[in-house]
Amino acid sequence: MKTLTFRAPARATVLCGVLALSACGGLLKKSPPPAPAPVADSLPNPQVLLLGEVHDNAQGHRLRFEELQRRVAAGWRPAIAMEQFDRETQPLLTRAARDCADPECIIRVMEQPRWDWSLYRPVLDLVISYQLPLIAANLSRADASRTVRDGVQWSMPPAMRATYLAAPVPADILAAQKKEIQDGHCGMLPDMMIGGMVDAQVARDIWMAKLIRDQAPRDVVLFAGNGHVRKDIGVPRWLKLADPQLNVRAIGYLEQGGASYPGVFDLTQTMPAQPRPDPCAKFKTN
Repeated sequence: MKTLTFRAPARATVLCGVLALSACGGLLKKSPPPAPAPVADSLPNPQVLLLGEVHDNAQGHRLRFEELQRRVAAGWRPAIAMEQFDRETQPLLTRAARDCADPECIIRVMEQPRWDWSLYRPVLDLVISYQLPLIAANLSRADASRTVRDGVQWSMPPAMRATYLAAPVPADILAAQKKEIQDGHCGMLPDMMIGGMVDAQVARDIWMAKLIRDQAPRDVVLFAGNGHVRKDIGVPRWLKLADPQLNVRAIGYLEQGGASYPGVFDLTQTMPAQPRPDPCAKFKTN
């Protein structure tokens, strides 16, 4: 077990100095391009608010954080569930969120290097400032790999399987997840690998839905990729299966000129595409 040393209690307000992606952007040497206005000002706080992301789009992260910050400043106190933390780390995450005085402490304690934490520091700072519960919502890579090998039910206890997998996974979910995985790998993934990767993605969504429901009666905000918050195939679909009366709203944060998903979010926020190398370039030939 790790021995942790934490600093003084959390601050009472969100500090501008850590919000490199927030409205304090005027402190940066170079201001980002103007962002579209938020789209959800009129959306009341639901029981579950699912906020999507393009993982590396800094402007999308800023808009999404501002959406949450506005609601919390107005008095809402939801639990914050994040794809960026693996579910089995929950005891350590609970302690870090309670005792850490700044986001850097949480990031250091949790040791999740595969994420760009500069994009998530404002959310962690808000969690600390308002002492919001912080929920680890993802499968670990080890569990995902085992699910690829042994099937979608592998990581789930019997009661969870009875709730979410009493019937086979719907064919439309499997077909859409297969397409997303193929597109995400530039159509170059061997067919023999796709089924297992679909199982892992479905398992992630089911676990996110289960961990969200575990927070009841407290409201929950989920931070996860746009694919996870899709109403047709993602976490909302599984939440509705388990609890049809649950008030769930999903906001997609999509890049202009990228893939569009008509009707799969309750609201959509668009922003300019993040400059990045062509992810399919290595597959292209002259």
